[in-house]
Amino acid sequence: MSETLKQNGNGSNATQNQAQPVYIIDGARTPFIKARGQPGPFTPVDLAVQCGRPLLLRQPFQPNDFDQVILGCVNVISKEMNPARIAALRLGMGTGMPAFTVQINCGSGMQSIDTAYKHIRSGESNLILAGGAEALSHAPLFFRQEAVAWFASLSRGSWIDKIKKMSRFTPKYFKPEISLKHGLTDPVVDLNMGQTAEKLAYLFDITRKQADQYAVSSHLRLHRAQQDNFLADEVEPLFSRCGQLYEKDDGVRPDSSIEKLAKLSPAFEPPYGKVTPGNSSQITDGASWVILASEEAVKQYKLEPKAAIIDSEWSALDPSIMGLGPVLSSTAIMKRHHLNFDHIDLWEINEAFAAQVLACLKAWNDPDFCKDVLGLEQSMGELDHDRLNVDGGAISMGHPVGTSGNRIVLHLMNAMHRLGKKQGIATECIGGGQAGAMLIERV
Repeated sequence: MSETLKQNGNGSNATQNQAQPVYIIDGARTPFIKARGQPGPFTPVDLAVQCGRPLLLRQPFQPNDFDQVILGCVNVISKEMNPARIAALRLGMGTGMPAFTVQINCGSGMQSIDTAYKHIRSGESNLILAGGAEALSHAPLFFRQEAVAWFASLSRGSWIDKIKKMSRFTPKYFKPEISLKHGLTDPVVDLNMGQTAEKLAYLFDITRKQADQYAVSSHLRLHRAQQDNFLADEVEPLFSRCGQLYEKDDGVRPDSSIEKLAKLSPAFEPPYGKVTPGNSSQITDGASWVILASEEAVKQYKLEPKAAIIDSEWSALDPSIMGLGPVLSSTAIMKRHHLNFDHIDLWEINEAFAAQVLACLKAWNDPDFCKDVLGLEQSMGELDHDRLNVDGGAISMGHPVGTSGNRIVLHLMNAMHRLGKKQGIATECIGGGQAGAMLIERV
């Protein structure tokens, strides 16, 4: 396996000599709304705007005081090209506000934070709004290639030629393909994301029961967080055009159990696969923003930082085992700062699939993997589950791909404050064989 895990990390040692500290001041997200077979009530920009308005209203500075806006979004819809700019304008940030959209699949929301972090760290900017927005329910349908070729042929030739071409029409041309299905399939290794999770389950001997147990714990933790109002300061309600109110993540199943999940059939490798709809992340719509500031901006506007960004790392590996990416990116950060599991109080590992998260934990606890792939003298040991995704994750709340990387940083910061913890790492695997990780510290 080590040969397929040679990575090219781009984490910068310059973080040790950064020009100035970078702080997270505040943040907010929308409820994550489960896709239910039809376009939801909000586009990516709708979500970003409704999430951003209350966040900006409670700040002691004006919306046009930002230097720029950066937004992660993967499935940009045709009427919202560069959603960052449209959102910035709709948020009243002024026509002179630079705004751009970033896309690195599941890491897009974290990429927006990291790009802002590096702009501020270098002294180029002082105040940046960084976020992620995704409406997977709006993923477009498109015609098959043979249908596209047939339609295009009708524009060429004489009327007689066109009539002949029309006679070749077949009803299957009107059967659309789902773009999301293609987007979740890696074109290089020809595996969809669920199949890559199945491969990890096989390589690390993850059982179906273990995956289902993890999924149940995710639902129970999110339900507890909702019941105890742990997310009250994080989630801003949404209002649809028809007046419907969305107050909380609506994919959580508090009655989830191993017995119920055991009844579900494997989704990607029937009949013996381990990955099912019940232990996979949910297809959802949602947005998240965080405000990043330099020390100069903190002093100028008398801000109260919640966290400081200490370091970040992006790694790459074989796309067929993309789910192991968090191990590479997080370990690189820990090695740079001479940290181990005892030093990291809380973890957010995006729950693309239960088997994928469990494979990461097993990899860290495998002496041979740690030696051959991570260059360690011994295994990292066991990551305490009580420190991991303490309020649930994408299995229970959903995974709007352009948003999740932003949400896990935001929630990690808030959870550290609630629990009185000092340091945490947020990390996610990325379709295509990449991963991102970020080390933050409570202020």
